[in-house]
Amino acid sequence: MNQSSQKMKNLVLDLLSFLLDKMLFFTKLKMHSATALDNNGNNYDISLFRRGDLLEVPRTLFIHFGIYLGDNRVAHLIPDILPSITSDKSRVQKVVTNTRLIVGVLAKVASVRVDALQDFAYGGNIIVNQMDHCMRNKPLSNEDIAQRAEKLVGNTSYSLLWDNCEHFVTYCRYGVHVSIQTEKFCEMVKNIIRDQRSVLISAALGMASIFCMGLGPSTTLPSFLITFTLWMAS
Repeated sequence: MNQSSQKMKNLVLDLLSFLLDKMLFFTKLKMHSATALDNNGNNYDISLFRRGDLLEVPRTLFIHFGIYLGDNRVAHLIPDILPSITSDKSRVQKVVTNTRLIVGVLAKVASVRVDALQDFAYGGNIIVNQMDHCMRNKPLSNEDIAQRAEKLVGNTSYSLLWDNCEHFVTYCRYGVHVSIQTEKFCEMVKNIIRDQRSVLISAALGMASIFCMGLGPSTTLPSFLITFTLWMAS
């Protein structure tokens, strides 16, 4: 087996390992979340959560994180364009819709806000303190965690990779800015870039743009690569 084939095999194994990890994660999620919902599957039993708990809500493409403050309140960092364009508190305090969230991601503006547990979960299942098993740092006291989260409430900058909701909760609970989702994503991208076949695919897409769309090679590939690199690194 030549070196190129071995690299491709390792890449496939890494991808399968990542997918298997996700499957196991969601299996554990179902086991934990069964007790977090009432019999109707609509309301959350707040007696299951303690002040300072780290909450996770898996979404389609990512996991959203928050710190439970007690009394049915959760502090979480969420992309939101509205606080930067209006001072109307009644509008800002409404639940962040998907449109507001997406625009906030693109504009790289966010806020640490306090919402009811139901609004934070947005219909998803909740698991508690799952990251305690994979973090090197031990959790701070629950009261210190909650107080850290409360001090950070307000408008803040945002980066999809380097300053997101996971960085917020890991700082509050463990004292370090860490995002396991970011690390896994970057590792996958690095493996793909290292594989020689990805270079051929990029070249093929560039040639297709040149011949099918009439774009010149001097603008097609450089503009795409520069834009993508700057966005991901910012």
